[in-house]
Amino acid sequence: MTTKIPMLVADTQCALGCILSCGEASDASNGRLLLDTIGSIKDSPEDSPLYLVMDRASEDGETRLLAFEWGYSPVVPPKKNRKHPWEYDQQLYKQRNEVERMFRRLKGFRRIGTRYDKLDLMFSMYIYLALCVIAFGSLIPRSVNRL
Repeated sequence: MTTKIPMLVADTQCALGCILSCGEASDASNGRLLLDTIGSIKDSPEDSPLYLVMDRASEDGETRLLAFEWGYSPVVPPKKNRKHPWEYDQQLYKQRNEVERMFRRLKGFRRIGTRYDKLDLMFSMYIYLALCVIAFGSLIPRSVNRL
């Protein structure tokens, strides 16, 4: 069974949330579900905008509207075949690699990379455990010897 893990990442060391989905499921619909689960993380609408950097698979109008509703400013390039493309911040979009680096760190955990667990509950538990290890590992100064 193939599994996708839509994930909302703050930076290379911190994931805000993730959900499991079937490999055949759409990234956009699961991304909207994750966005509804997370909701708004801003205290007030007057704060500086929070950017939501997404890939082209999530660039449909419904996902962008949901991001605007929750107070995020979506940064996503339009698909090539769009009749009315929009402008986006290309420099900010380059930071999308932080999500890819977070997935690379997760796949470094053998149990997650090879999907040993058959139950979604156990697989999710190990993903969250790995995310905790990654987050706590970022708190240790680089000068300290790591095992």
